[in-house]
Amino acid sequence: MIGMNASAGTAIADNAHLAQSIGDILGTPIGTRVMRRDYGSMLFDLIDQPINAAIRMLIHAATVIAIRRWEPRLLVTRVALFQGAADGSLAITIEGQRTDLPRANERVSLSIPIRRGGAAPLAS
Repeated sequence: MIGMNASAGTAIADNAHLAQSIGDILGTPIGTRVMRRDYGSMLFDLIDQPINAAIRMLIHAATVIAIRRWEPRLLVTRVALFQGAADGSLAITIEGQRTDLPRANERVSLSIPIRRGGAAPLAS
C-alpha cells in the first residue's frame, strides 16, 4: 500500500507505511477521534505508569488488541517492550506476518517508539 508520510508529506510504502499506521493507532487515545470514538489504543493511559511485570503485560495486551482491531495487514506474533534511547522513553518491537503480501515476504519486524502525545514510527 502506498501512502503519505505524516511528517514529511512524501510518499511511503510497504513496512514504512505499516509502521506509521501502527504508530498512529498506538499513539491515539481511545475516545479522542471525533467520528471514530473507538479508534486508538489503551497504551496512552499506561505509558506513565511505573514499569513492572503487570504494566508490561497490559502494554503487550493493549498493543495486540489495538493492532488486531485496526490494522488488518498484520497478524502479530510477538511484542517486546524496550527502554528507549532517551530517559523515560519506550520502544515497542512488533513482529508478525503480513496478510497482504505473498508468503515469501510476509514476516516483518517493526520498532515503534512511544512518546506522550503520539507515536513516531520507525520501520526496521
